[in-house]
Amino acid sequence: MDERRSKGVVRRANHLVNEKSPYLLEHAYNPVDWYPWGQEAFEKAKLEDRPIFLSIGYSTCHWCHVFAAESFEDPRVAELMNETFVCIKVDREERPDVDGVYMAACQAMTGGGGWPLTIVMTPEGKPFFAATYIPKESALGRPGMMQLIPRIGEMWAKKKGELRSYGEEVASSFRTLGALSSSTVDDVDGSILKLAYGEFTQRFDEGQGGFGTAPKFPALHNVIFLLRYWRRSGNVRALRMAERTLMAIREGGVYDQLGFGVHRYSTDAFWLVPHFEKMLYDQALAVLAYCEAYGATTKGAYARVTKEVIAYVLRDLRSEEGAFFSAEDADSEGEEGKFYLWTEEQIREALGPEDAGLAIRAYGVEERGNFVDPTMHVRRGVNVLHFPVPVRTLAKEFQMEEEPFLGRLESIRVELLRCREGRMRPRRDEKILVDWNGLTIGALARASQVLGEATYAQAARRAADFILENMFNRDGRLLHTYIDGVAAVPALLDDYAFFAWGLLELYEATFEATYLRRALEVNGAMVKHFWDSSSGGFFFTPDDGERLLARLKTIQDGAAPSGNSVAVMNLLKLAHITGDSSLEEMAMASFKAFYDEMMMSPSSSAFMLTALDYLLGPSLEVVVAGDLASTATRDMVDAIRKEYAPNKVLLLRDGDDGLSRIAPFTKNMVVIAGRPTAYVCSNGACDLPTHDVSRVVAALRTQVSAATKGGRP
Repeated sequence: MDERRSKGVVRRANHLVNEKSPYLLEHAYNPVDWYPWGQEAFEKAKLEDRPIFLSIGYSTCHWCHVFAAESFEDPRVAELMNETFVCIKVDREERPDVDGVYMAACQAMTGGGGWPLTIVMTPEGKPFFAATYIPKESALGRPGMMQLIPRIGEMWAKKKGELRSYGEEVASSFRTLGALSSSTVDDVDGSILKLAYGEFTQRFDEGQGGFGTAPKFPALHNVIFLLRYWRRSGNVRALRMAERTLMAIREGGVYDQLGFGVHRYSTDAFWLVPHFEKMLYDQALAVLAYCEAYGATTKGAYARVTKEVIAYVLRDLRSEEGAFFSAEDADSEGEEGKFYLWTEEQIREALGPEDAGLAIRAYGVEERGNFVDPTMHVRRGVNVLHFPVPVRTLAKEFQMEEEPFLGRLESIRVELLRCREGRMRPRRDEKILVDWNGLTIGALARASQVLGEATYAQAARRAADFILENMFNRDGRLLHTYIDGVAAVPALLDDYAFFAWGLLELYEATFEATYLRRALEVNGAMVKHFWDSSSGGFFFTPDDGERLLARLKTIQDGAAPSGNSVAVMNLLKLAHITGDSSLEEMAMASFKAFYDEMMMSPSSSAFMLTALDYLLGPSLEVVVAGDLASTATRDMVDAIRKEYAPNKVLLLRDGDDGLSRIAPFTKNMVVIAGRPTAYVCSNGACDLPTHDVSRVVAALRTQVSAATKGGRP
């Protein structure tokens, strides 16, 4: 029997011991008799007529660790659970389909949700109780596990019929969630963009940046929408909201000031005290947003942040094979944030007197600590490093010019980072997820284009090649997760949509037609298995996937854009590249299918509205014919990339590169007079070819002007 000793106690393995998920393996030696999601657990529950206790979390979740330490590792709680339930543990990142259905159930039943997610359900999987974190003992009117479990057990024994009826009622309500009917609208226009902008202005925090109050999530795809809205409407306030939010995050404690990268969210309204997890998707969205802000404004600060976040990702989240791990934990040595927090004394020990004084002032370090425990609401004498005062003001205070001051601050950062590396690092979740990698591939490829950094495209290529070589099954279908040499779990909508997006961006960064062809293949598989041919839009699960309570079809963004919004953007770009009008028709059908839902809360679907901005146009297809090995061709390409014209695709005809077979309209676009030649096309018509880079740039700028004048939304 598989056993291990922990704190002097011999622990026997439960049914999770052979799983691959780091989160499930963390619970493999709990005294709770956990099962993974699967038929064995459900058959046991039916055979023994017991309810199922479903617990969903993820490896880097702080409150998941708290729940486990308090209850799942406690023999008394485990005994009650094992007597009353069949217990199933799910990694929400490994099975987002299961998580999505039961999180929606929790929100419908309780009005809220989050992780850890706790569901008690019938042996058929129909939920009748939902909660998030539950303390071990009852307190402040909140039931604890020791009291709740016997109560549920008694109800199952005495009122089983009522619980089953309620579970069936919940399940029945879910059967309609995927059956979204097409809207009655005949067409869509830009008015909804203005409505979304209005909602963002109402929620915007003028003082601190960001939207709403605590907690504040970066959700930087919202910033991308605002930048696009500013470009279309000329509304300067949209740009100001975007910039204020970006700089507030960069200067706040939600940003790792020493090692770089964005923490998951801020527990307060000031971007000061974060939940310290670092998620791969947040880093990718940060790269996209700061990179886009740089393209829109040419302000060097945004380029620097883009490079910082990429430096963190390549240093700490990249696998040996080149793909990217999922996340870093919030906790180390049993404490949330311990790796990142500093006392004033620790700063003084790490630096000389003069540098310590500057660091303490610059990073907002307080003797009593600025970190207020978000649970206990007490100060612990430790500090989250942040920039409470602008660098320019600090430089004047220390009687230095800004550039030398920045240099000195950088040397301090490097030294503090070196000292921090001596601490015990948070755990890293080494799952490789296709959807989050696709987003990261796209972000790196985009940064390579905008910043002219070829190494970023190389990193994106390695990750894409890894997925293409290792994460498809024998039938050519994409798989969702890769751990310890094994790819598993059928891919979901987000995997197909995000990976296709990454491949499209990678093509524009490298001009290797293979990536464009593979993007079309991935998109084709997505359409085949996820498209709702009756109502439009894409289901989250494939047509041949596991049958859950409902086959969901969602449009609202979460911490990352919705799969439907990314899928629609891909359809539009591929339609313009290939000339396949059916792809644009599918995109329009999706807008119509979701239009009524989007109108209820337009800002909740900001990335779908970014795709709508692309559809409304004007958009351009720019084809450069030339040899990329020549300086003249590279100069033309670089000039085009530097212009902020996000609603364009850039293609390269470099001899017989296979592009004309994918994009037939480029067949006759060739080099003229031995010089690189540009063709600018829009709405199916192309301008005369030109060798003049300034004419191409002027066309791109005209596109921006046309968007601004073309009926301000």
